Amino acid sequence: MAGRMTSDQPPATGERPGGPLIVTEDDNLLDDLLRLCAAAGATPEVAYGGSARGRGRGWAAAPLVIVGADCAPWLCGAGRRGGVVLVGRSADDRRLWELAVAVGAERVLALPDGESWLVDRIADAAEGVGPAAVTVGVIGGSGGAGASTLACALAVTAARAGRRTILVDADPLGGGLDVLLGGEKEEGLRWPAFAESRGRVAGGALEESLPRLHSLRVLSWDRGDCVAIPPQAMRAVVAAARRRGGAVVVDLPRRLDEAVVEALAQVDLGLLVVPAELRAVAAARRVAAGVQVVLPDLRVVARGGSDPAVGRAAEPAPDDIARLLGLPLAGELAWESGLADGLARGAPPGGDPRGPLRHFGTAFWERVLPGGEQVTGGGAELGQVLGGGSA
Repeated sequence: MAGRMTSDQPPATGERPGGPLIVTEDDNLLDDLLRLCAAAGATPEVAYGGSARGRGRGWAAAPLVIVGADCAPWLCGAGRRGGVVLVGRSADDRRLWELAVAVGAERVLALPDGESWLVDRIADAAEGVGPAAVTVGVIGGSGGAGASTLACALAVTAARAGRRTILVDADPLGGGLDVLLGGEKEEGLRWPAFAESRGRVAGGALEESLPRLHSLRVLSWDRGDCVAIPPQAMRAVVAAARRRGGAVVVDLPRRLDEAVVEALAQVDLGLLVVPAELRAVAAARRVAAGVQVVLPDLRVVARGGSDPAVGRAAEPAPDDIARLLGLPLAGELAWESGLADGLARGAPPGGDPRGPLRHFGTAFWERVLPGGEQVTGGGAELGQVLGGGSA
């Protein structure tokens, strides 16, 4: 897929809340702040001194207010509001901190040291960023465990429930999730277009650039020779996906490299898919040991066997699989016998309303996102929602 995405500038849409309000009469500081706004893809409004409270959008309505130390004394009587950053040249200036208290600043920043943080803060304000997406990583405990199928099913289920959903294919050797979803010919960017991404990628631009399949956005691989993504690109892209809110599902390989570690660092909850076979459990122990170094909240999905001639008595029970691995049990996933036929007809994993994949995905999101509300704050809170039982 042709194309490349390296710009941090978000697209201009009617949904954007606008850029920050800059209040300063220091020409040199203003030049620096305008440069940082340009880097963040935001168009600011500039006010001078006390006029900040009555000009244009004004003090109360701007998504972010950046106050220069030179004008801070004039704003001490302004109404209190969130999203005020006080900017000076030296963080050791005691008067700067006193002014910050007087104007109710959320942060005191010294330039140029704080430029990177301020660019991100400006971009957040311009994008209208809310709570981060609940991010779930899916990993196979052994070869052929069905992790990619479950990842697709979770994403499809979340999207069909009306949640903004992005599915990230972090396994370059997996064949491409766009193929599994029947959308390999859909227009949109694939991973190679993001290989040179650094710093911050605009979440809105990312979402709009990806193929839309089954009501969700998919970041997959093309059919080219690229089989690796630099760690910094993985970090930037997953962070951008998370900033859009809703749900992010990441399909992860069993072998950890630096890029996978970067993805795991942003995952709230990991699901380790383990077939009900002793050999698969043995393989999953090694996978789990590596993943848990980065992602403490890792849970087991016990997958039933495909051969109906093999009695369940010959398979380890889901509770036993979890016990042998020393991990909580997220749930049991029965084998979906009609999956292959469904894929051949163009139905995605999780598309069968009576299938085990749809049932598992629906129950999972109802527990992770009760009532459609986002549960954020990392794996600890997600773990409390899921508990230790089956999904």
